[in-house]
Amino acid sequence: MSVYHTPVMLNECLEGLNIKPDGIYVDVTFGGGGHSRAILEQLTTGKLYAFDQDADAKAESKLIEDKNFTFIDANFRSLKQYLRLFGVKKVDGILADLGISSHQIDTPERGFSTRFDAVLDMRMNQNAVISAKNILNESSVDELHKILGMYGEIKNAKTTAQTIYTARLNKNIETINDLKGILQKLAPRGKENKYFAQVFQALRIVVNEEMSALEEFLQQTPEVLAPEGRLVVMAYHSLEDRLVKNFIRSGKFGGDVEKDLFGNDIKPLESVIRKAIEASPEEVEQNPRARSAKLRIAEPVK
Repeated sequence: MSVYHTPVMLNECLEGLNIKPDGIYVDVTFGGGGHSRAILEQLTTGKLYAFDQDADAKAESKLIEDKNFTFIDANFRSLKQYLRLFGVKKVDGILADLGISSHQIDTPERGFSTRFDAVLDMRMNQNAVISAKNILNESSVDELHKILGMYGEIKNAKTTAQTIYTARLNKNIETINDLKGILQKLAPRGKENKYFAQVFQALRIVVNEEMSALEEFLQQTPEVLAPEGRLVVMAYHSLEDRLVKNFIRSGKFGGDVEKDLFGNDIKPLESVIRKAIEASPEEVEQNPRARSAKLRIAEPVK
């Protein structure tokens, strides 16, 4: 488990799911299977369906020999469609551990990490057509500005976009070191790592359509959850967490909660906890990736 990916807030996730031994559960981000294995340990006659579009995750799933386990080679934006294929209409819990796995970051040739040099890839689904290299070399200056500002929350996004555009006029941007070399002069002194991480986050989100996939997934959860089912979502950056928080709060991704004629809230889910759960200092010390994690738990409105 720890070799591929160390699950963040594992116990908190399991408690949030409120697992019944005969229940039906979905892990929509299988990754290295850490959360899935822990869920399976608590099931007797229950079932677990796990989604992932990454070929490495699919290979990892084959190590699990459990009649209660089914792996689905797909993006979680297709949640309802694939569950129906397996005859599943309602589930007792859905777990989503968003973002990128340790394995993806630590595999140099995948192009996710600023620590290694490799081709700029960043595709979670390795069969996808568009890679980070395509985004960098084919997007207009305005598109790059929007991508870097919106998804990387970079302060000098316009300058960064223009610098990338100007550099690629001479030579295509192919590798991580190409990109870092182009942007080195723009990186704030002492905060270079953070700056490059923001650039990479922006590219990764666009390559994998992460925000639209998350919205599509969340919109399906109220229909898929059983009356007392649980939605447990862990996000690692403010863009994701804001979407999750707003959807649980209002059933929408922005704006206020709608009211009916009697002044009651019209929304499909309600939060089970007052505010997002964060990892303990001890866990953060052992697994630095847990530092930014925010865990939210909701269930259908009764």
